[in-house]
Amino acid sequence: MAEFHLLSRQVDIKGSVVTVALANSVEEPLLQAILPELLTYLRDRLSNATIKVESILHKEESRKIAYTNKDKFDLLAQKNPLLIELKDRLGLDPDF
Repeated sequence: MAEFHLLSRQVDIKGSVVTVALANSVEEPLLQAILPELLTYLRDRLSNATIKVESILHKEESRKIAYTNKDKFDLLAQKNPLLIELKDRLGLDPDF
């Protein structure tokens, strides 16, 4: 399952270099473990013996998870500021 998740990551191809974007440093040993088999497969299927696979650490933005009603409202208000005006006009309290 970890191999599938790793190989479903974003790849960038420039010439004969395939760059795999890794989310964290834990995935690097997983890639190194499957790298010989992956290179053999790619070189055979594409008939290109010069293909290389490289990895790059790609930081993904962490999203704040909204747990409370106020957090959920604030998150929605960032997307649509008119919600704040609606809340004020109706006298609503998102925590209630």
